[in-house]
Amino acid sequence: MTSLVRRLAALCLLGAALTACGTAGGHRPASPASGSPAPARPPVLAPGPGGLTPVFEHGPRTRGRTVAFTFDADMTADQGPRAASGERFDNPGLIRALRELKVPATVFMTGRWAEQYPAEARDLGRDPRFEVANHSWSHYAFTGDCYGLPTVDAGRMRAEVEQTYASLRAAGVPHPMPYFRFPGGCYDQRALRALGGLGVTAVQWDVVSGDAFATDADAVARQVLDGVKPGSVVVLHCTRSAAPTTERVVRTVVPELRSRGYRFVKVSELIGQSGPGR
Repeated sequence: MTSLVRRLAALCLLGAALTACGTAGGHRPASPASGSPAPARPPVLAPGPGGLTPVFEHGPRTRGRTVAFTFDADMTADQGPRAASGERFDNPGLIRALRELKVPATVFMTGRWAEQYPAEARDLGRDPRFEVANHSWSHYAFTGDCYGLPTVDAGRMRAEVEQTYASLRAAGVPHPMPYFRFPGGCYDQRALRALGGLGVTAVQWDVVSGDAFATDADAVARQVLDGVKPGSVVVLHCTRSAAPTTERVVRTVVPELRSRGYRFVKVSELIGQSGPGR
C-alpha cells in the first residue's frame, strides 16, 4: 500500500511539471475564471526564417468547405472625442445577427476599442461562439503609406501588441488569442521582425469584403460570395459608423454560403488545420 501511495504521489508531481511546461514560452493566456478549466493552448504557426512572425492568410483548400469570418473592431487612439460626441465604433446589431445565425467568428480588437467598450469586449470574450484577438492598441500603421493611417515607430511595435493584451484583460476578456492583425493589413519585414518572439501569428485574409465605408450592401455581399473558397478568411468590420452595411451583408451571405455547403469556423480552427506549429 505504501508503495502504491508513493507511485501516485510521483505521478501527481509529474503531471504538475508537465502542466507548467505547457504554459512556458510564447503568449500566455490570462488565468481562467474561478471554477472554469483553462482552454487548450490555441494553435499558432511556427516562426519564419530568423524568428520572423509567421503570417496566415487562409486555411487548406482541400479539407472541406470551411470559411472564417473575421471582424475588425477598429478605433484609433485619436478618436476618443468622436466617440464622446456620439459616433458609434461598435455594432451590437451585427453581433446579435451572428448569434441568431449561429455563426462563430474571430474579432480583432484594438486596445482603444476595448477601453471604449469594455462591457462589449467582455461579452464577446466570454462567449464561446467568438474568439477575441489583437489588432494593436492605437490602430496606427506598422508601415508607411497605409491608407493614410498615422504610423507606429519601430520601437513601439511590440508595446502596441503588449498594451492591447493588457487592455483586453482589463476589460474582462479572459483568454485573448495569440493572433495579431496589422492595422490596414500593412506589414513588412521590419514589422515581422519587431514582433518576433511574442508568440503571435499575424492573420491576414484572402477575401476582402469591401464593407469599410460601403453603402451598397448587395455589392458587398456579391464580392464576398464571389471570393470565398474552401479555407477562406474573410475580412469585415464591426464598426457601425465606418461599416454601416455589415449586418445586412452577414444576413444575406450566411444562408447563401450554407446552401453551398460551407461551414463557418473560427480562425483558430483553420490554423489548426494548416499543419504543426509550436
